[in-house]
Amino acid sequence: MTAKLFKFEDLECADLVIDAIYEGGNSGNAGDDPISKLMGCGNQGGFRQKGTLGDLKYCVLYSEMSNNEWPDELNSERGQFIYFGDNKKAGHELHDTSKKGNLILKNSFDNLHSLQRDKVPPFFIFTKVGGAGRSVVFRGLAVPGAANISQTDDLVAIWKSVDGNRFQNYRAIFTILNESVIKRSWISELQSGSATRNAPDSYLKWLKTSKYLPLLAPPAVSYRTPEQQLPQTSQEKKYIELIKDYFSKHKDGEYAFEKCASTIAQMMDKNIISCDNTRPWRDGGRDAIGVYRIGLGQAYTDVEFALEAKCYKLTSSCGVKETSRLISRLRHRQFGIFITTSYVALQAYKEIIEDGHPLLIISAIDISQLLISKGIADVSMLDQWLSQF
Repeated sequence: MTAKLFKFEDLECADLVIDAIYEGGNSGNAGDDPISKLMGCGNQGGFRQKGTLGDLKYCVLYSEMSNNEWPDELNSERGQFIYFGDNKKAGHELHDTSKKGNLILKNSFDNLHSLQRDKVPPFFIFTKVGGAGRSVVFRGLAVPGAANISQTDDLVAIWKSVDGNRFQNYRAIFTILNESVIKRSWISELQSGSATRNAPDSYLKWLKTSKYLPLLAPPAVSYRTPEQQLPQTSQEKKYIELIKDYFSKHKDGEYAFEKCASTIAQMMDKNIISCDNTRPWRDGGRDAIGVYRIGLGQAYTDVEFALEAKCYKLTSSCGVKETSRLISRLRHRQFGIFITTSYVALQAYKEIIEDGHPLLIISAIDISQLLISKGIADVSMLDQWLSQF
């Protein structure tokens, strides 16, 4: 289905429609920015607020979704948006930024945590349309925090180091509210200082009760095509090629990659509390055995899992033979993790889903995106990370 398109000349009167495209101008200057015309705010940067810092009417968050060092993320299944602040270079204190974006985040989350939600501005999320031009996509109305995220985790100051210089930036979690259309009448009210008369129902619910009503969009199918399992960017492809090349030359070969795969699994989910590699000559069809912990504190239960790893080149698929080997060795109340630097063939993937096998597939795109999200932002950092195996 083709996304709804709003022409540049119509933006001042347009509603905000989920996943609609808002066209940029063609004059060749900053006036082509569609967000400023659509929302009456600034035309540059990630933070574009309406109003003053002490009296924000609303705030637009814009992301090009292409910064690998600070990987903003839209999670449609959970209805969440992860956004990194604007202190992205060394030499400044966390809140000392020209757009005051990190200060906006701090104040908003402080007010959220102190139950002063009426002092939290609504946030409007936009991302860049792929390719050239200034057109953007509206991703939703958002509020800080999420129902399943604690106050210690929804806004976190993380450290980075560039050329030996250390600095901090925020990682913020927002909930995209369950609203398909934001009416122009409410935006006009926000601009004039009246925020509730035409406000969306899910926003009013959050404002009055703190209850989040996220926009959840689970995938139509639960299996992925080969194309969806493979790298989407040149950097992601380069990472997988370097990993394959590293282990093809390693003295321990596949066994070394199996250790790497165990580390990847533990990086993926903090609830994996152990993942121990089996001996290469007697692995019983499993490259590693691990424990996944469900629960909190002393109230928990442990579930065992088995892991299988395949270090294949990007053009070589993993078929029924490879996946069945792991499935056949899963014991009662165990699940499996299948990790590959390539992809699982469509027939094998469909059979896993349709037969209800408790098997998690981690393919090439998952590996590369996981490493990037964990701060391994360039080839030299990847080389350093690989050297541990």
